[in-house]
Amino acid sequence: MPKQPSVSAGAAKIVDDIVANADALRISVTKGSLGERLIDMGANVIGGLEAGRRLGEVCMGGLGTVAFTQSSGLQNWPLGVVVSSNNPVIACLASQYAGWTISDEASGFFALGSGPARALSRVEDLYKELGYVDHHPQATLVIEGDKAPPSAVIAKLSTSCGIDPTGLTIMYATTWSLAGTVQIAARVLEVAIHKAHALHFPLENILDGTGTTPIAPPVPDFVKAMGRTNDAIIYGGRIHLFVKGPDTDAKRLAENLPSSTCSAYGKPFAEIFADVNGDFYKIDPMLFSPAQVIVSNVETGNSFRAGELAPEIVDASFR
Repeated sequence: MPKQPSVSAGAAKIVDDIVANADALRISVTKGSLGERLIDMGANVIGGLEAGRRLGEVCMGGLGTVAFTQSSGLQNWPLGVVVSSNNPVIACLASQYAGWTISDEASGFFALGSGPARALSRVEDLYKELGYVDHHPQATLVIEGDKAPPSAVIAKLSTSCGIDPTGLTIMYATTWSLAGTVQIAARVLEVAIHKAHALHFPLENILDGTGTTPIAPPVPDFVKAMGRTNDAIIYGGRIHLFVKGPDTDAKRLAENLPSSTCSAYGKPFAEIFADVNGDFYKIDPMLFSPAQVIVSNVETGNSFRAGELAPEIVDASFR
């Protein structure tokens, strides 16, 4: 059995290149009080689309590619990203998924962490299912927010990852920044893999995958920005998964994967959010999935399609 790749090692190479080109990317690199490296990708700096593209690849631990396209699938919003990974379960679930809840009562800090540092800490039960273990002296954590964690949180993160604080890199960008909106779009494949897991499809049968989604125009309002970035995937996202196993499983996955299978589907996310009085956790998690799906079974040659794009809802959200 081949050795599993290190998502932290893969991300470290990309991060070092980002740091080397900080001025060109319009980002800020500083050192925190415990010696940690702090990289502002789009909070108090301009950043940009390219910074977001690279941030998306960091989130996937170097096991995925993020590229720009002018063929998003939506006529009015052609600019999008194409995300691909030949190791999508590790890239998306073991690294990219924002599954690490980070909080500190004393400072009031709260964030959801994504990226390869999660695989070093293994604080989530998900890793027991994945059977994935990573070891590396450098950890990279990505936060969707406007500030880096305080020193007390840095100390906890470092301890959880089993590294010295000087080996920890925190990258952050707001939802409404250029980099933030791109790195969220780059999760189009991740949400599909996550929903496949929720649907109890055997993860070992997912071999490869690619996804495309439009890039939402940034807007300086958290709720609107959250709405647009979610709508880009829910109503404009397309994914193609390559799997093995019985056709019945592949067909069932295709039929249940699109966002349209959720009862909350049908209006811009900001309106759905308002309907639950701003309580994110009252929204059916099955809504967070791509609009259109193709599942191809490499063992039979059969493909199964489901879902469709909803450009009119994307238009209502983006304008």
